[in-house]
Amino acid sequence: MEYAIGVDIGGTKVQFAAVDPEGRMINRHLVPTEAHLGPQQLMEKVIAGIERIASDLQPDEGIAGIGIGSAGQIDFRTGKVAFAGDTLPGWTGVPIKRYVEERFRKPVYVDNDVNVIAVAEKVYGAGRDYASFVCLALGTGVGGAIVESGQLVRGAFGGAGELGHVSVDFNGPRCGCGNYGCIELYASGTGIARLGKEALEESGESADWQANSREIIQAWLQGNPLAVQVMDRVIRALGSAIAGFIHTFNPEAVIIGGGVSETGSVFFESLDEAVQARTSDAMRQACRILPAYVGADAGVIGAAAQVWYYGNNK
Repeated sequence: MEYAIGVDIGGTKVQFAAVDPEGRMINRHLVPTEAHLGPQQLMEKVIAGIERIASDLQPDEGIAGIGIGSAGQIDFRTGKVAFAGDTLPGWTGVPIKRYVEERFRKPVYVDNDVNVIAVAEKVYGAGRDYASFVCLALGTGVGGAIVESGQLVRGAFGGAGELGHVSVDFNGPRCGCGNYGCIELYASGTGIARLGKEALEESGESADWQANSREIIQAWLQGNPLAVQVMDRVIRALGSAIAGFIHTFNPEAVIIGGGVSETGSVFFESLDEAVQARTSDAMRQACRILPAYVGADAGVIGAAAQVWYYGNNK
């Protein structure tokens, strides 16, 4: 049996696992990112984590390759970080692929963290039956990936799919990316928290929920009027963005994952109504809006799945 080693590099933790061709994980391991300590220590953690997973394999279990997903914009051709924001300070310019290949002498694939989630959904999840889909990850921020004819759309260097930074309000607040009114400011966990805080301040009311996304969503599900007001803005903003993606890419599906999307059927039903109201009939009828299938481990599974996906499509 051969395994692919997957590495998921995030702002708070780095997760490692050995993954078989069917997407089953063994030897899971995670460490804190501690990005404030700089890129060198982070790269050392990546190397050490891969070594640990490899050493835990049995003598008859080989390594087919290593797949890495990282926050930031990744030049897929070189495996180098093209740009990383404040989440991973100093990470811009790090040649991840070169470092790992020099150490392990195995095939290495490096991509953006949401692109590898799209790979996981294509190989194992909700995207298996679709040649064309858009993948959104609604977490602390909003990430995106685009699949066309079964392949990721990469753009000039691999940065295509920054869908969280599409504006839904050109008069909206300034985003860290430099744009105004980005969907990330409304549909991410931090965006929902911001809207909740503003709603509380404007109303002058007290609430039995804190201005964080988890409590706001729970209050919304329980019918709290102020939380309903907040989530109505969230869903209208997200619905507007998705309608734009449907008109732009004409996908067969929009697959949505991440913590915010795990609210369940009420969220998807409300979102479907918002998208329906903003999308032409023919375009909307051709597209399904689906929850991601692979779940919380999609990052590390998708990172590893690059080995099988690209290895089988050379």
